[in-house]
Amino acid sequence: MSTPNTHYTAAELSRMLDGVRSVYFLGIGGISMSSLAVLTRQLGYRVGGYDRTETSLTKALAQKGIVVDTLADAHHTDTYDAVVYTVAIPEDQPELNEAKRRGLPLISRSNYMGYLMTAYRSRIGVAGTHGKSTTTGMLAEIFFAADAEPTVLCGAVLPRLGSAFSVGGREHMLFEACEYMDSFLDFYPTMAVVLNTELDHVDYFCDIAQMRASYAAFADKVGAQGYVVCNADDEHTMIALQHCVGRRVTFGIEADADYVASDIRLEKETREQSFALCCRGEYLGRISLRVQGRHNVYNALAAACAAREQGICMRAITAGLWNFTGVHRRMEYKGQLAGAALYDDYAHHPTEIRSSVEAARAMGCGRLICVFQSHTYSRTAALFDEFVAALRDADAVIIAPIYAAREQNTYGISEASLAAALQDKGIPASCGESLDDTAAQLLATVRPGDTVLVMGAGDIERIYPLLFR
Repeated sequence: MSTPNTHYTAAELSRMLDGVRSVYFLGIGGISMSSLAVLTRQLGYRVGGYDRTETSLTKALAQKGIVVDTLADAHHTDTYDAVVYTVAIPEDQPELNEAKRRGLPLISRSNYMGYLMTAYRSRIGVAGTHGKSTTTGMLAEIFFAADAEPTVLCGAVLPRLGSAFSVGGREHMLFEACEYMDSFLDFYPTMAVVLNTELDHVDYFCDIAQMRASYAAFADKVGAQGYVVCNADDEHTMIALQHCVGRRVTFGIEADADYVASDIRLEKETREQSFALCCRGEYLGRISLRVQGRHNVYNALAAACAAREQGICMRAITAGLWNFTGVHRRMEYKGQLAGAALYDDYAHHPTEIRSSVEAARAMGCGRLICVFQSHTYSRTAALFDEFVAALRDADAVIIAPIYAAREQNTYGISEASLAAALQDKGIPASCGESLDDTAAQLLATVRPGDTVLVMGAGDIERIYPLLFR
């Protein structure tokens, strides 16, 4: 079972951390945890941590002088003053229990992140079921173009930074606000950006009403003087935020909104798209993007809206959005595989899959072969029909083994179930018994001129060395 979030106030954490000189991070290999570990070290603390798997992130931490343990041992925390943990850490983790026994301050990742952000005057949190990392990355590029020196905490690696974070001045913090287990309710945004609201994380959220309530609570964290930037085209978002306490600013394509994108154009040869941006009836200029898909128009709209309401000029908005080339694992081009174009994508929800498939189709290249790894049994079971519907637009599908994460398979669901359901719909589909087998099936299927889209949020990235060995 996962370990619950703590919910200390910033004042309580200030007292708890008074005199602390060293911090140990449990689950330090996560994209957010690794960023917080480096930021903590840069603040002058001694930092170490545990993660069960050695990755490029943990290796990078070691190169920065941060000790990373990969074998669990209760005594790892013996020389540390406080422990920060991710909720993915099980409650029986030896280091966690030893820290409890010693009476060390124990703080969940989101609670600690919320405490750190209180040092910044302007705090822009990007929330939503889809698009958080991309929109945070777009905002970062805009603020960099404006020479605003933001501190950035993103959920994916940004090409400009070569990492998921950047430490800037103490004026602006841009951060990704994750809704899982209501983590974002420990944050202190002065501007809350809500991209969309859709049922997900079904091991925690029982229905869409619960999710709407959580997003409403997140938006209200800004207070009466803060801003709530929200998608006017998204039904559940507008229901959730209809009575928000902050100053609401809307963006959209279909609906009557404060900021509107129109005349959307896609240049197939350059794979660039552009749109006209208007604010409350005033034409502001034309935005050009080097990322594809209607979903990225929404992401760019949200970023432009948030930045302009923060006083960023249109020159910086236009330049920043043009400078944005994507984030790690969002339609990331991996090269040629047997004459086919290979793309990697983080899509793990049916809506994300549909958007990624649509973007791949818009490129207009041969057959579309999707390799998909579902993330958690609970999500696969709850959204099974939606997954099948989203994958039906591919010409062929290979289902990798489901990534269990924190779960046991008590749902009677499997990768074979998804493959069989797709076959029933007339889609050529198969499933791999392992990532090795999945790679072998892809190599036997692909041919020159195809487009291959590999999707998932688990360990599907491990397929690439198997494809190019």
